[in-house]
Amino acid sequence: MPRSASRSDHKLIALFLDMLAAERGARPNTLAAYRTDLDDFSSYISAAGLGLLETTSDDLRGYLGDLARRGLSPSSVARKLSALRQLYRFLYAERYRADDPAAILEGPKRGRSLPKTLSISDVDRLIAAAREQTQDPELSASERQRAARLHCLLELLYATGLRVSELVALPASAARGDQRMLLVRGKGGKERMVPLNEPAREAMAAYRALLAGTRHQDSNWLFPSFGEEGHLTRQHFARDLKALAARSGLRADAVSPHVLRHAFASHLLQNGADLRVVQTLLGHSDISTTQIYTHILEERLKNLVRDLHPLNDSAEPAGQRR
Repeated sequence: MPRSASRSDHKLIALFLDMLAAERGARPNTLAAYRTDLDDFSSYISAAGLGLLETTSDDLRGYLGDLARRGLSPSSVARKLSALRQLYRFLYAERYRADDPAAILEGPKRGRSLPKTLSISDVDRLIAAAREQTQDPELSASERQRAARLHCLLELLYATGLRVSELVALPASAARGDQRMLLVRGKGGKERMVPLNEPAREAMAAYRALLAGTRHQDSNWLFPSFGEEGHLTRQHFARDLKALAARSGLRADAVSPHVLRHAFASHLLQNGADLRVVQTLLGHSDISTTQIYTHILEERLKNLVRDLHPLNDSAEPAGQRR
């Protein structure tokens, strides 16, 4: 935490984060994001000689204005404001404050953005490139293990739509036996079952076979880190995936584990899957979160009509219409 932040603020933020972990089951990545946002605000007010218990609504408005001057996007400002609202709601509920200065604040206007996704052919291209890499005869044993791991990660991610944090933390037991379903522990410790297809099961079996006889064969993790203890990090997977995208002729900045999760959902809906089923597979607690994927399909349908309908001026010259 920055030196300028008061000891009292540090303690209050820690209490708030403890509450999120204990009562809401917030995961380490979520807690780290909250801490970063709240530390930033604490540094801002401490520069003015203030602490969390002395700030007013005007002080919070000043901070939001400072964020805008720094060039943060409306979505980033809205995220930081959300963290502040929850913090001050906690301080008010626990009687550290007699008021809630964040309650009356309005967030920045945000347009609804559609999630990035990939076409089915793009995903096929990625998976084919990963599979081909495992068959390169010039790879060393360690390189072959890494290639098989990436192929397995891709097959599993596109087959299940797991969050990247769920994927890299899968236990080794996920690959034991001929399992048709995978038990996943998601946000807030909630468990759900997702089906495994044949390519995913085959990729897991091939990958685990390569780990036999190595120091990783008895790891508790399906994807142990090759360089240190613990499991593969999501950042490492994201880097490997972007490198694979570049080799496949796709834009590296348009490919990420989260984009593949979006592809999983949008391709299911595109092929007629029920929205409630997709909600369950993704582990969304609220169906409104899943409904964003229906907007992707709506955009595609609009483009289809715009480009191909015979009554559309852009489809063909007016003189050729019947």
